[in-house]
Amino acid sequence: MGLISIAFSAILVQNVILSRFLGICPFLGVSNKSKSSIGMGLAVVFVITLSSVVSWLIYYYLLDAFSMTYMRTIVFILVIASLVQIIEMFLKKFIPSLYKALGIYLPLITTNCAVLGVATLSIDNSYNLLETLTFAFASSVGFLLVIYIFSTLREKMNRTENSFSGIPIALITAGIMAMIFARFAGVI
Repeated sequence: MGLISIAFSAILVQNVILSRFLGICPFLGVSNKSKSSIGMGLAVVFVITLSSVVSWLIYYYLLDAFSMTYMRTIVFILVIASLVQIIEMFLKKFIPSLYKALGIYLPLITTNCAVLGVATLSIDNSYNLLETLTFAFASSVGFLLVIYIFSTLREKMNRTENSFSGIPIALITAGIMAMIFARFAGVI
């Protein structure tokens, strides 16, 4: 599978939110406003990409080399939590404006199952390092795209009078978005 098809599939067809149902909590919780969804999405792009690459390196050069692949999940969780903490400390020290802009979004990423899911999927799909980097970046861009589109739809729905409101209409909208994105499968 080529890098372009991996990227296209990860963004549209096998989107982590709409197809794999990973990251639903921030998808529903942070998507009330487009500004907050962009902040969360950009933080997710950085963390998913970095943690997937680091997890791949640790998996193949440590866990697989020493026949400890059964430790994959716990090691990946530790990698993700550690990276988020290191990034948070770095931003707080050297780029305080970005740290303040991201606010609560950075710590929330530690509990975002999409981060662990993408790292695990790249191993399960037997991707090499370049394919893992492409898959992780594209998956996180797909996360950003979907959460932003969803937030703009929710902003518009919140301004209108309708019989549904809140989470019920949000779930119906997410289902319709999932059906629309699933139609991209025939393009590849």
